[in-house]
Amino acid sequence: MSLLEQVQDDVKDALKTGQKERVHALRLIANELQKAAKENALRGDPSGPTPREEDVEVLQRERKRRLEAAEAYRDGGREDRATAEEREAEIIASYMPEQLSEDELGAIVGDAVAESGASSPKEMGKVMALVMPKVKGRADGKRVSAAVREKLSA
Repeated sequence: MSLLEQVQDDVKDALKTGQKERVHALRLIANELQKAAKENALRGDPSGPTPREEDVEVLQRERKRRLEAAEAYRDGGREDRATAEEREAEIIASYMPEQLSEDELGAIVGDAVAESGASSPKEMGKVMALVMPKVKGRADGKRVSAAVREKLSA
């Protein structure tokens, strides 16, 4: 079963149980997954991301949007909307791959630093280019960036 099919089934279940907020979040996810699948089909690029990788990219993007919106609402004094956006981000995160532990991320970053030969924060881009494909979907970019910066500053 594809992720899109799973989300669509979950929409039906949420509708049956009257979970309006969950239905809303899941419909947004389903729409974005469908849009990405159509764009990929139109491109027809066999070297592009696999459907699973594409799904993870969509989930990451949508989760990030919700978290940024929550921050903006909070800055604007709309705590109720900020909380709602954070709940949607949690729903989206539940469909993402399991996140890397700090130790696992540290090991990947350490290997990338050694492989790239980077020795200062100025060379952060080299390390990030090696790390991001390895952690795709399993670690947030901000978290990776912080780990790389810490490793290169030490």
